[in-house]
Amino acid sequence: MTPHQILLPDPDDPRLTRKVTGIDHTGAVIDIAVVEERPLTIFLNAQEIVTAMTIGDHPDYLALGFLRNQGMLLADDQVTGIDYDDDLETIVVRTARKTSYEEKMAKKTRTSGCAVGTVFGDMMEGLEDLTLPAAPLRTSWLYALAKQINTMPSLYLTAGAIHGTVLCHQDQPLVYMEDVGRHNAVDKVAGWMFLNHTDPQDKILYTTGRLTSEMVIKTAQMGIPVLASRSGFTAWGVEIARQVGLTLIGRLRGQRFVCLSGDERLIRDADPAQVSDEAAANRRKGARHD
Repeated sequence: MTPHQILLPDPDDPRLTRKVTGIDHTGAVIDIAVVEERPLTIFLNAQEIVTAMTIGDHPDYLALGFLRNQGMLLADDQVTGIDYDDDLETIVVRTARKTSYEEKMAKKTRTSGCAVGTVFGDMMEGLEDLTLPAAPLRTSWLYALAKQINTMPSLYLTAGAIHGTVLCHQDQPLVYMEDVGRHNAVDKVAGWMFLNHTDPQDKILYTTGRLTSEMVIKTAQMGIPVLASRSGFTAWGVEIARQVGLTLIGRLRGQRFVCLSGDERLIRDADPAQVSDEAAANRRKGARHD
């Protein structure tokens, strides 16, 4: 996939942000762009599943990815229709297989994650027997991806208050999704992969969010062997990554990163001294970073 084929956020889409007038620290009147939030109710056939707060782009990918990551849409399911109604703020995913998840939905307990989050009771389903492929990871890919992703057009640069998730192959970003919740962004990637029959076994998932247990589990359930982030880890996220053989890279900034799972799969083919030290540059500028 060449660079012009990368699926990117559209910061100029007028539906995704709104101009709001405020007052800055000097008392001056300013107009700033803020991210929109709108509800999207997802149905699977005749059953209402969830209402998500989302920025509103790619509702088909979000619906498919959420259902897939919750185990409600199976890998071999035939999707016979996806009906989106912007006025009613609903999307209906129709499958050839008859579905009924009344009991599962009645017992659902939400996690504390952003926006949609995850149904806790489903998080660990199938994880006991899951082992991800031992995919090699070159450090040169990590450095190249971090540089490219940080300079791509994004709603974050326009309005902030948003999370990003990028599906990558080696040192090439393929799909960049953003949303108000990190789970929504991941689900959009999962939905894109489902529709495009994408092989996950040689892919890397990059996220701007924390490497929590939920993020690790979703990545593992998607079959992706590498998860990387600019942000940090939780202990349970690290524990699960080690259990399933997920390579887990955090605090990826400039020439620095930390690997807490899968270090034996790292191929250190890049000299960190030749990579721009983002942290040092930010300190010189007096910038605050997480």
